[in-house]
Amino acid sequence: MNQWWRDISFLHWRVDPDRLARLLPPGVRPDVHDDSAWVGLIPFRMVEAGLGHRGPVPWLGTFLETNVRFYTTDDAGRRGVVFASLDADRLPVVVAANASFRVPYQWARMSCTPPALPRPEQGDPAGRTIVYESVRRSGARVRSRVEVEVGELVAEPTALELFLTARFGLHTRALGRTWWIPNTHGPWPLRRARAVSVDDELVAATGLVGVTGSAPDSVLFSSGVRTV
Repeated sequence: MNQWWRDISFLHWRVDPDRLARLLPPGVRPDVHDDSAWVGLIPFRMVEAGLGHRGPVPWLGTFLETNVRFYTTDDAGRRGVVFASLDADRLPVVVAANASFRVPYQWARMSCTPPALPRPEQGDPAGRTIVYESVRRSGARVRSRVEVEVGELVAEPTALELFLTARFGLHTRALGRTWWIPNTHGPWPLRRARAVSVDDELVAATGLVGVTGSAPDSVLFSSGVRTV
């Protein structure tokens, strides 16, 4: 699989590692930085997703997604993420992803305003705001609304910023065992950012009630990278 992750915001909160450990699959434990585990709320645009070398899938290959993720490591020392939830606005994608990767996708009504920010070669997006909205179409109708103001370029990411964004694998549970599925991508062109407002129920729906009631401990933005 290959795709672009575009106009992505990284909002992160510190959590106690013991609080996170109970939410992870067997054989996986929280990856800790600064004595904290971390939970991420990550809204973005998936663009031109495709399989192999066949090129992007028309219509289905471009959609909005917001994921809640935890940072993990396993007994083999492989670092990755566990997706606690993923919301997307393409129903066939939700069905296919749940069937193949056993990751908890849910179908949601979503919007991103503006639909796209300027690419770096088109102008400096600093000072622009981007609003991501989502509401699940079934069940409890869990909602999320995040507004982020884009800031200056990060010339040299800190150790924490690399920890939160340079992740090259997924831990997931399927067929009675825990798997590590690799991914590759180039360095994120990161920007500092500010959370103008966060009104989110997605993180609480994973079992971490109250986390998003306080300001994020880290907010970053990127125009995006291509991933495989």
